Formats: sequence, structure tokens, C-alpha cells
Amino acid sequence: MSGKTQIQENAIYSREEVADLLGISLSTLKRLIASGQLQVSQPAGLRRVFIKGSSVLQMLDSTTVQSSTYVS
Repeated sequence: MSGKTQIQENAIYSREEVADLLGISLSTLKRLIASGQLQVSQPAGLRRVFIKGSSVLQMLDSTTVQSSTYVS
């Protein structure tokens, strides 16, 4: 990740910030959340979603790419 901001384990991010950090669209991030691949916190009565840096790092660590499905 040279030249990019590092994901801080103890930081709290918004959906927009995480999408930017990962280089993905907001709609892709929302799909990751809806499918349970990315854990978030949403206090009762609030629309805002909080995402811990540790949750993002855990998702990345648990995601594997099989070489036969990945084409560069």
C-alpha cells in the first residue's frame, strides 16, 4: 500500500472513508456489509454506520483469491 493511507486498527471509519481506502465504490462496500463480509456498528436510531479499522483488516485477512479465478 505504498503511497496510500494505512488502515488503522483502532480507528473508526465511515462507509465513504472505507470505500476510498479500499479503492472500491460505495455500492460495493454496501454489498460487503449486507453479505456479512464486513462487520459494522449502527447505534439504534441512527442512520450513520461506524466501521472499525480492525473489522476492515479482518475482512481482508479472511479473503482469499484462488489463482484460477484471478486474472491479471
